[in-house]
Amino acid sequence: MNLALGEEQLDKISDTLKTFLIDIGVDTAILIDTAGNIITSVDNGNSSHDMYSLAALAAANFSAMCSMAKIVGEEEFSLLFHKGQKENIYLSAVSDNFLLCVIFNNEMPLGLLRLKVTKVIGELLGVLVVDVS
Repeated sequence: MNLALGEEQLDKISDTLKTFLIDIGVDTAILIDTAGNIITSVDNGNSSHDMYSLAALAAANFSAMCSMAKIVGEEEFSLLFHKGQKENIYLSAVSDNFLLCVIFNNEMPLGLLRLKVTKVIGELLGVLVVDVS
């Protein structure tokens, strides 16, 4: 399978992440593939996180969660949430090939974030192209 994304698609993905997430107060949004490679990332200008390590660990974390789902009889768990004292991570499947990792502080209401992430995933699915050749 060849995951082919052009410059126009990457720009649209970045714009979508910025408009629906960064502009409402999210610190960082990263689209990664399931191997942990960063497709694109946007932030509020104050991020100092090691995005490459975060992407690799997020993909591994999501993979482990999928294995746990199967052990307990679920086909999948579609999201993962880690709550910290200052920052939180929300990780959600976009498709079989892509994950969305969102870093946000405790001032962001989780319900609002979940609604926006659902909207973002719908928008991203309209942009992502998978060439099955």
